[in-house]
Amino acid sequence: MDLEDRISKLIFPDGIPDNLKNETELFAYLDKLGTYKVEQLKKEQSRLSEENRAIVEQTQDLAIVNYKTFIKTSECSKRISDKFKETEDGLDKLIGIMPNVTKKCQDFIATSSEINTSRRLNSLTLKRNAQLLEILELPQLVDTCIRDGKYEEALELAAYVQRLGVKHGNVPIINSIIVAIEASWHTMLKQLLGQLKTDLQLPKCLQVVGYIRRMQAFSTAELRIVFLRARDDWFNQTLSNIPNTDSHQHLMKTIELTRVNLFNIVTQYKATFPDEDTSNSKNELGSMLYSWLQRKIEDFLQTLELDLKHSVNSIDSILGQCMYFGLSFSRIGADFRSLMVPIFVKVIFNQFQNGIYKSTKQFESDMETYTLINKVIIDNNREKSDSTGTAPPDSLLDFHPLAVYCNGIITCLNELRHCAPIALAENVTHSVQTSLESMGRCILNFYRQEQQAFATNERTNFIKFCSCFAYDLIPYLQRCLHVVFEPATVTGYLGINEIALQKAGITFLRAKQIMEPIQHLLPDKVETIMQNNEKKILDEVKV
Repeated sequence: MDLEDRISKLIFPDGIPDNLKNETELFAYLDKLGTYKVEQLKKEQSRLSEENRAIVEQTQDLAIVNYKTFIKTSECSKRISDKFKETEDGLDKLIGIMPNVTKKCQDFIATSSEINTSRRLNSLTLKRNAQLLEILELPQLVDTCIRDGKYEEALELAAYVQRLGVKHGNVPIINSIIVAIEASWHTMLKQLLGQLKTDLQLPKCLQVVGYIRRMQAFSTAELRIVFLRARDDWFNQTLSNIPNTDSHQHLMKTIELTRVNLFNIVTQYKATFPDEDTSNSKNELGSMLYSWLQRKIEDFLQTLELDLKHSVNSIDSILGQCMYFGLSFSRIGADFRSLMVPIFVKVIFNQFQNGIYKSTKQFESDMETYTLINKVIIDNNREKSDSTGTAPPDSLLDFHPLAVYCNGIITCLNELRHCAPIALAENVTHSVQTSLESMGRCILNFYRQEQQAFATNERTNFIKFCSCFAYDLIPYLQRCLHVVFEPATVTGYLGINEIALQKAGITFLRAKQIMEPIQHLLPDKVETIMQNNEKKILDEVKV
């Protein structure tokens, strides 16, 4: 411990007060005090007391002399203190309102920034007014293009708007333009689909489908369905516009329009969707198109069957048109001629059967009022008639019911001859056979009802009536059947000989069964005559 510290310890046992620690004069005085001698140290306290008293007196004198200054100084100090207090209060208030002021300033800065931004945007908008006007007019321009049918330009504008949406999708005005364009998009799609429901040529059809495909509104499978549905609506509308007052004209027009329009639709479909044929052979259709075409062919067959029921004229011409129709579709792998054959066979047979039925009923009606009284019959008529030609035997003129019946059968066979399917040979033969058998029974009933009233001449005439029926009418109808259905043709079709054909009763009438009811009324040796007659018919066929 140095000297200075020991002196400080002696003077200040409790340590140097805080207010004196920084006093340099204290330490200088302590240094000086350390140089004093004992006598000087003893006198130092009294010296300091004298010096203190002198200073106090001097201070009192100074205060007395300058008391006014002290008063003013005191007043100034008081006022300064008051001012400091006011300043302190003001500062407290200022500190209290500073957060609000800061917030207001921040709000002002933000508002002014927004105003400044709006001003810059307005200035930029004014500067870019022409470009912005073009963008804002895009929906109206697209609507105009769609109304005028300028779909290419409308698609380009829509693509441009789509790019704008991708790039500036967060801009509200761009979103509103996109929404407006989408509304016009639906209108354009509706118009294009409406055009598919009209009569379109292949180039126009490809163009319309190309527009729809570029719109990306449907997938490829959906687009095929939409295309077929639209073309189907137009096709059905075309068929519904055909007048149906005349069944024949309606059917002929339906055949023509169906053949032309279905072929055009198939061509348009295959040209529009060529990818569907990549996995198929050249003449095969895709499953979707084939299903639709099959349904259309089924509808046509229903119309054909319905109209044929009401139109019995010119079946041969209708059949020719239908066969040409079916044959033309073989180029696209849809030959359906075999589906029409059963319909025509059924209609032709029904027409023939109705004619046979009417002739049979007419014969039965004539026999109810027929009388043999005063009938003059020339015996050599039958011998003079042509037994090998197609002209009716002259002997039939002597018996009105047989002549009328023969004319009716000939009429039916003549109508059948224009269009005589070989498949009907058996049915036609059976119908004629059944009719002749019914005639035999009718003749027998006539005999039973009238035999008691017969005179000798009437009985002779009735036997001649039966002979004319058995030996003239039946052979003649047999020849007529062979004219319509030539045995050589039928045997070639069935793959059998003429003897088997005769045993089966196809194109050959069974004369025994027909004449069985009136066998006892015919002249003697009926069996020999019948055998000779059948042999003669068979010889004619072989020749």
